[in-house]
Amino acid sequence: MTKKVKLYEVASARSGDKGDICNIGLMASSPELYPLLRSQVTADRVKAHFGPLIQGKVERFEWEAIETLNFVCHQALGGGGASSMRMDPLGKNFSSLLLQMEVSL
Repeated sequence: MTKKVKLYEVASARSGDKGDICNIGLMASSPELYPLLRSQVTADRVKAHFGPLIQGKVERFEWEAIETLNFVCHQALGGGGASSMRMDPLGKNFSSLLLQMEVSL
């Protein structure tokens, strides 16, 4: 039987911003959960999860040694700090938003 859970139940995340790019690190809660993240949390799913917040491409990089995925989200911050009409802290919120994505156990 497949069970759906939110990412915050199987991972933690940190995010930041530079210009109009948001960077999100997604860390598995245990080494056994990293394959689940690798198979289900794709760049396409992350882009779809954020919808219109991310206007550009999403790149995914894998850091197997620390069971972490890194997502680089282009054109994600409304032009960046000086240009954006969004309220600060811009990219800092993206980690919390990503942890709301569902995955299957």
